[in-house]
Amino acid sequence: MAAPKYDKADLERRMKGAVESLKGDLSGLRTGRANTALLDPITVEIYGSHMPLNACATVAAPESRMLTVTVWDRSSVTPVEKAIRSAGLGLNPITDGNTIRLPIPDLTEERRKELAKLASKYAEGARIAIRNVRRDGMEALKADENKKLISEDERKRFETEVQKLTDEAIKGADEAAAAKEKEILGK
Repeated sequence: MAAPKYDKADLERRMKGAVESLKGDLSGLRTGRANTALLDPITVEIYGSHMPLNACATVAAPESRMLTVTVWDRSSVTPVEKAIRSAGLGLNPITDGNTIRLPIPDLTEERRKELAKLASKYAEGARIAIRNVRRDGMEALKADENKKLISEDERKRFETEVQKLTDEAIKGADEAAAAKEKEILGK
């Protein structure tokens, strides 16, 4: 007898993954306060290969409006500075020996609105991913019922479970996005 296609744990894992991915994307959005996660997406070309910034330097936030990047290898300071400058984050690196200071400038109202829209866009992407997982779950349930692995009543009960998981995941995504938008807009 074939194994059922429906796997609640897998659906739950995939939905949680979408929410966690959203939180990761949101942490990279600049809010006007120093946050080390701001530099997470930056990769540096050193020794002929691309590596994440945190693999060749230590990032710290000693003040609310300042990040410091302490580069471990002195010869890597210039490529790290170049990568930060070209990352499009609006940061202006100040090099002092092995340490690069990054003053966090105030955000303009226009830039805050752009970032809030971007947070909404990320949240919508997460909601779409969650709904796709829901659709996969519903299709698996119908396939299991057609193969006579589960009854119609079981399918309906499982569909209710899937919908509940979906609602919880979307609520988590919406809350994360709303919190980030509030942080960005300073309200």
